[in-house]
Amino acid sequence: MTEEAETNAPQVEPTVSVVGPGDGETIVLGTTRMRVLEDGSHTGHRLAIAESVLAPHTQGPPQHRHAQHDEGFYILSGTVRFTVGEEDHDATAGTLVVVPPGTPHTFANPTDQPAVMLSTFTPDLYVQYFRDLQQALADGRPLTPQANIDAMSRYATEPAADLA
Repeated sequence: MTEEAETNAPQVEPTVSVVGPGDGETIVLGTTRMRVLEDGSHTGHRLAIAESVLAPHTQGPPQHRHAQHDEGFYILSGTVRFTVGEEDHDATAGTLVVVPPGTPHTFANPTDQPAVMLSTFTPDLYVQYFRDLQQALADGRPLTPQANIDAMSRYATEPAADLA
């Protein structure tokens, strides 16, 4: 192909992803309902975004560390308690929590009201983890601590055993 032909070739524009209020993939894990707004398929797998509703008194996962992705949490409503190492942080609406790779963390809703948060995963590696947990439940397998650890390990994540 000549240089002139290359510059005259039609350019493919990236498509814009629009996810409406009732759209997105829903993942239910016990008392938590997650709506995947972007699974990475429109971002070259650089970014995934999910909205999660945590029922009152919902315990989160055991403290864990991600080796390959950052995780962000923006609290839309309610209060979410983040435990980072041995420190607790109660995050209310309007609070952003960013967890870099290697940082031990977990979260929970210790209150009597639901909490809603928007989560980001960069890159999108961890979305499949939630799908795997939902599939285990659908298959009738209990989400034991070991099953959770096994699923985490497939996505460059491990429990923070030194904080257990």
